[in-house]
Amino acid sequence: MKIKIQRDTLVEYEINLKNPTLLEALNEIKTTQDSSLAYSSGCRSSVCGSCAMRANSKEVLACSYKVQDGDVIEPLRNMEVIRDLVVNMDNALSFNKKSKAWLEPLTFSKELTQEDEKRNEVQSDCILCASCYSSCPVYAVNEEFKGPFSLTRVFKYVSDKREENAKDKIDVIQSNGIWDCTLCGECTIVCPQGISSKADIEKLRMKSIQFGYSDPNFSNAGFGGLDFGAPQF
Repeated sequence: MKIKIQRDTLVEYEINLKNPTLLEALNEIKTTQDSSLAYSSGCRSSVCGSCAMRANSKEVLACSYKVQDGDVIEPLRNMEVIRDLVVNMDNALSFNKKSKAWLEPLTFSKELTQEDEKRNEVQSDCILCASCYSSCPVYAVNEEFKGPFSLTRVFKYVSDKREENAKDKIDVIQSNGIWDCTLCGECTIVCPQGISSKADIEKLRMKSIQFGYSDPNFSNAGFGGLDFGAPQF
């Protein structure tokens, strides 16, 4: 079968493997055809997230995706490409800091029940692959968008009853945050862990309303001066 890989240009390779994963195909190419090919990998078990890339314009983990003839393989989007399929994740990770995506202060006096643990159990399964960050279309118009990668982690912590400063986190995600999301669901579709960042952002919007915030896009909207309730004569 033949696949194409985006390097400086789109390069086609032919591989002779039976039902390989994308990572197996990349290893075969690097070992037998082109040792200069660059990509990232780690656990080979869909746990570490380091082999995330795009196959036919969709984010996948190379260690689990099964190669098909004619596949086009590209690096993740919205990030600087270091070389071939290797990207720089520093900018994506920086939004965790900007969003205060951590638990503080720790209140160990509050014991967690099984129900408490299940509240953000799914979000805790994030493997930091950044597939959601890559799939998000908002970055095309707003490079400062905090994005699903960070916002789903914010929900994890504001839903933790040990977090005593939830409002601080809610405050910082109002700008370039939850209201900038289009709720398109692309992040949810590509997440290998089944995390719905779209649903988490919707929950963060509800929490924001509880703290007195509202959608600035709605409040700033104009209706052209029309009076929809009055009869026209």
